[in-house]
Amino acid sequence: MITPGSVRVCVFDAYGTLMDLSAMVERFRPDLGDRAEPLLKLWRKRQLEISWLPPQVVTKADFWLVTGEALDEAMAHFGLDDSALHTRLMRAWLEPAMYPDVASSLLRLRAAGIKTAILSNGTRQMLDEGVRAAGLGPALDALLSVEQAGVFKPEPAVYKLVNDRFQVSPQSVCFVSGNAWDVHGAARSGFQVVWINRTGARAENLPRGTAATIATLADLPALLGV
Repeated sequence: MITPGSVRVCVFDAYGTLMDLSAMVERFRPDLGDRAEPLLKLWRKRQLEISWLPPQVVTKADFWLVTGEALDEAMAHFGLDDSALHTRLMRAWLEPAMYPDVASSLLRLRAAGIKTAILSNGTRQMLDEGVRAAGLGPALDALLSVEQAGVFKPEPAVYKLVNDRFQVSPQSVCFVSGNAWDVHGAARSGFQVVWINRTGARAENLPRGTAATIATLADLPALLGV
């Protein structure tokens, strides 16, 4: 359970939490047809798998580079050699669709005096452009990228960026993510963690350390008592 009145900062993962990656399927179905969904799933899978390699293997926390490498693999798997399509697919990460519950929920938290931030594997440029495209800037106090830590989630140094930026204890931070591995990493860092399960996915052993589970961000303000 979230401790009532204890949260001073609410931090959100970006991709799959605030930003709707599944919307890319319909966006690129005219180009890819029935291959749209499997290609995008493989792309996302490889993107994460590369980011999870040990830091000594992935020497630079550059999510844009990792995303491009993963797309190269996914397109090759499906026999696609189309540089223009590659460019447009990459561009989609700079103008992602936001879930419809995002802006109103974040603004409600800020109106109640809770600071809001994104903590993401995305580069600062990816986050800046995505937030700008969605008009979400007024709902956020900070954008935190793993570039500042030099490693990807779920390395502890990434979550420490929140404490350093806001000068708060881990227990005063609510961290929200739709990704089980991210939930686990944040809980290990001492945050009060909320798993947003938008699709009603069956719970696994992960996410361990979950303080609460919600189906929509619209449920978050009440959960925090605001």
